[in-house]
Amino acid sequence: MTMSSTRNSRRTDQTGQPADQDRPPERPEQDGAAEAAGEAAGPDPGEVERLRARGEELEDLWRRALADLDNMRKRMTRELETQRRAQRAEVTAMWLPVLDDLERALQHAESDPKSVIEGVHRVRDRAVATLRDLGYPRRDELGVPFAPARHSAVAVRTDSDAPPGTVVEVHQPGYGDDENQLRPALVSVSAKADD
Repeated sequence: MTMSSTRNSRRTDQTGQPADQDRPPERPEQDGAAEAAGEAAGPDPGEVERLRARGEELEDLWRRALADLDNMRKRMTRELETQRRAQRAEVTAMWLPVLDDLERALQHAESDPKSVIEGVHRVRDRAVATLRDLGYPRRDELGVPFAPARHSAVAVRTDSDAPPGTVVEVHQPGYGDDENQLRPALVSVSAKADD
């Protein structure tokens, strides 16, 4: 037994076991020399080629994913524009009968002025119906409570018998519901008279 092994055999850990039983065996210096020689020779050429091929494969997949994403973006842009054109055409087609009624009213203007007034009323009724069909019903009710989401007050009237905060006159009708409003109605609202 050498001197260093004798010292190791005499040392014990806290459990009373010799200290060298839990330690991994020491590596001889010649293993380190073999590793240094392997590193000096360089990495395995087969492994390098495999890694290079894998890198090229991943780069190809990345480029394909980018191309797919770009193609999808272009396709979505085209589809959105097609939908917008179709919606514009649908809404415009709904207004064509209103235009037809105006032209008929103008044709009859010279023969009977009273029929022009009737024709204009019909055109207005058709336009109101078209707006309603598009989701924007006319709002021109009197005697209803003032609602900021539906009305825009342009005047306050104290000469009315209506309770305060009531719509007493509609200057311009509004179109649409509370969530889907084209414009609010311009109204006069009643207020309590100062005594």
